[in-house]
Amino acid sequence: MRVPAVLDYLDSAMQIDETAYTPLWIGGARMGCVNAEWRQRLLTNEAGLFQLQEEGLHCLDGGDYQALSSKLGAAARRWRASGWLPGWRDENFTAHHPPGHPVFELERAAFRPLGLVSHAVHLNGLRRLADGSIGMWIGRRSPFKAVDPNRMDNMVGGGVAAGESYDLALERESWEEAGIPSPLVHGLAPASLLLARRAVGRGLHCEWLHIYDLWLDASTVPANQDGEVAEHLLLSLAEVEALVLERRFMIDAALVVCDCLARLGYWGEEGALVRERLERPSLQLA
Repeated sequence: MRVPAVLDYLDSAMQIDETAYTPLWIGGARMGCVNAEWRQRLLTNEAGLFQLQEEGLHCLDGGDYQALSSKLGAAARRWRASGWLPGWRDENFTAHHPPGHPVFELERAAFRPLGLVSHAVHLNGLRRLADGSIGMWIGRRSPFKAVDPNRMDNMVGGGVAAGESYDLALERESWEEAGIPSPLVHGLAPASLLLARRAVGRGLHCEWLHIYDLWLDASTVPANQDGEVAEHLLLSLAEVEALVLERRFMIDAALVVCDCLARLGYWGEEGALVRERLERPSLQLA
């Protein structure tokens, strides 16, 4: 049990220099933040839409959900044409005002540049083994994935699309990534909620991870359906911990795994230190 090393990993994975970002205000509320490069881009190329004020960068347009979505969507298409938004998916995420009121939707590739908060569902696949120990199903991402190819992942994980409930996202992702039929996850209660927040090349990754645990029997083996997962491996908790420390996981998946190991009691009383470290980023949005 190497809790100090796990804590060091979590610190490095979630370290952010807050002074490097300018708060972004949309619809009268702080909704994101931008780095120096994107601040300059918005002020230079989108002066009619964004303005620097005392509290930070403000979107000058208001309006209802549809109007704001249309205005920002048109801007995002301009950024795509300028080559600023790689990884365009033609898939929108919803941006919310606290405590959850939907304000607009926008192409998911624009969320990190604007530091907007997205949502994702992650499913831990667990099995009680013959010797009484616990095994965890881990996915290895396809070598053809544009993001983090070949890295280790949770059994299921994916973003919640605009207009989609967490339950529907979980059912969709569970089938696509692991061939888990919807009745097995329908109505499954979330086990945990974490905020993943870290600096990335395009800006700031900020996503609420809605985490679920699913206990599977020996007859249920994950089987990818959409080509995005190369294989699923049933590993001991010690093997999962080793992959975390070897930095083989995608970062969000590593956070989900560490949360699960702590809840399962793998680190004993020291698991509370891991949970405390994982929950710390949520204070940034309090």
